[in-house]
Amino acid sequence: MEESIVGQIINFRGLIYSPINEQGVVFLFGRILEDLNLYIEEIRLKYPDCVARRYTRKGWERIYIEFEYLASNFIQHNHDPSVCNMIVCWKNDLTKTDKKNLPGIEIIELSSLIEELENIPIEEPDRIIRKTEYDLKHHFTRKKVHKPIQELYRKLDDSIKHIDDHIFNKFAKTAITYYSPEKNFVYLKFRQSLIVLNIFTNQQPIKGVRLIKDHENWGIVRIKTEKDLSVAIDAIKRSHAIIKKAIQDNINTGWYAVTPKEKLTWAKSSKAGEESEDE
Repeated sequence: MEESIVGQIINFRGLIYSPINEQGVVFLFGRILEDLNLYIEEIRLKYPDCVARRYTRKGWERIYIEFEYLASNFIQHNHDPSVCNMIVCWKNDLTKTDKKNLPGIEIIELSSLIEELENIPIEEPDRIIRKTEYDLKHHFTRKKVHKPIQELYRKLDDSIKHIDDHIFNKFAKTAITYYSPEKNFVYLKFRQSLIVLNIFTNQQPIKGVRLIKDHENWGIVRIKTEKDLSVAIDAIKRSHAIIKKAIQDNINTGWYAVTPKEKLTWAKSSKAGEESEDE
């Protein structure tokens, strides 16, 4: 009888079990292309494995991708980092030294990324609700946004996109997200007389930004007036610089990314538990 070994249950977009090899990584990557704003030109038998293009507001830039189950396999295989832009892996196990030896290469760790993405689990077909397209009118109508707030948003949108020609936005059902273009760094939601922004801070203080207790890498800004708008634009410019540096350093920037403070808290809790068991 043929042996069958599978990974942990994830039930994510048609893949029941987590990848246990590079082939699984390739399949899962194919299921999230839209979320990464990518399309594929070639899947090859030579290095790098894949030629893709990623959307920026200026157009579609070419990206060379190598698939690995573990990111460290890239080093073990002696790949030339000068001809690769991105490593797509299930687990990013690179050390700080490894990362320094791979300057400019973006690491996509699928195991953490899929926790942040919308999922359509395996169910009976008539029970699956597919997402539809949304636009600015949908958001204004949905929250009955007042005219002055609509005008503030249009000024904000124009200012954000002028920070960098590659920045673009995407409309979802409840929020508008802005991309750097590699990663989203601004979540925007409307109220009737208010714009609420969550922006990436990587735990760094930014003027006018209040940190979010349960999501330490992100902060919150509210816009009601032209004065608030000016503060928000300055904060977003700083946020954009921070996320570009985080991407360069291969830091997980997602909403649910574990922060160093959280890791320290867990370590202390674990140590305290071990000491109590020893008593």
